[in-house]
Amino acid sequence: MAGTSTLAVVLDGLSTAGLTTGCRHGVPWYVAHLGSQLIAALTDPNRPLVNGLADALERVAKMHPECDLNNPGTPSATVAILRHRHDALDHLVLADSPIIFNSPRGYSVITDLRVDDVLPEMKAEVERHETHTEGHREALRRFVLAQRQVRNTPDGYWVAAARPDAAEHSLTGATPLREVHAAAVMSDGASRLVTEYEMATWPEVFATLRTGGPRELIDTVRKVEATDPTGRRWPRYKSGDDAAVAFCQW
Repeated sequence: MAGTSTLAVVLDGLSTAGLTTGCRHGVPWYVAHLGSQLIAALTDPNRPLVNGLADALERVAKMHPECDLNNPGTPSATVAILRHRHDALDHLVLADSPIIFNSPRGYSVITDLRVDDVLPEMKAEVERHETHTEGHREALRRFVLAQRQVRNTPDGYWVAAARPDAAEHSLTGATPLREVHAAAVMSDGASRLVTEYEMATWPEVFATLRTGGPRELIDTVRKVEATDPTGRRWPRYKSGDDAAVAFCQW
């Protein structure tokens, strides 16, 4: 996660499931450098978010030319960006880290769920197993290996990786600031409290953010997950996914 007084960026690195990536640096390195390069690329408040993301992707790729950037498993991440610009809020979402707006009309969610349409049978096979079992690990490896073959292709889904053109497949838009009371930018490891576990509503999530901030919300997610450590109630890829939240109020 990275940000300034007018910019919130949440990145969520994709799991490798223990498979090779062709990169000696790893996913945490990639996410950290992409975040800093995004902040640098978007210093001009009028620069389109898509252009800034494309520039940041290119810059990070140039930082490790010795790595195999054509490897389909090259380090990658989801991207969610919210920017306050003049009287508007610009957003960009690439993959399934959502942005949620609280407006006088209620709550609206911007997210990119194209990944959910990919290989549903293999996803179901992963979810058939409890986490921390050999069957789960093997099914997850097979699933991730198959996902890599359609990642950043017209027949699959798009994430931030080594190719700048992935930015062109982001969901983007602008919302008048007067229509928004607050917004949250988060990884799916946090949003699943509502979307997957159904243990809270968006009004409850925003109430928690207003009173206890992101830390309290993430603690709530972890407490819920602790009641189902092996994924029997809520089948998932791991017991607890990385969770990050940026909360903005006007």
